[in-house]
Amino acid sequence: MNTIIYKEESYKIIGICFDVHNNLGSGFLEVVYKDALELEFRKAGIPYEREKKYEVRYKNVILPHSFYADFVVYDSIILEVKAVSAFVDEFTAKCINYLKVSGNKLALLVNFGRLSLESKRIVLDKNA
Repeated sequence: MNTIIYKEESYKIIGICFDVHNNLGSGFLEVVYKDALELEFRKAGIPYEREKKYEVRYKNVILPHSFYADFVVYDSIILEVKAVSAFVDEFTAKCINYLKVSGNKLALLVNFGRLSLESKRIVLDKNA
């Protein structure tokens, strides 16, 4: 039987995303949604880190450029925020790369750019 990882935590995060979208609607820049999410995470007492930096290693060398995840919530879930007309494959690839460099197993990709909030769970296969 497959279990959903971080089920309760991701439910709370997506609930907050819906609340933000219901209050702001679509049409704002990503940074506005991130500011509102940060406010709601603080209000709910949910631990998070915004713009968390991750170094990238290549053949045991740390490369000069880093990744910055929009949010890391509960110290284990990457939250990638978009405000676009549609998801593209590059967004999923970016989340997979965040998971690889962070060691986390779950990323939530959310899009505030549509009339209804879109979300996608991305789970890193431990064999990947």
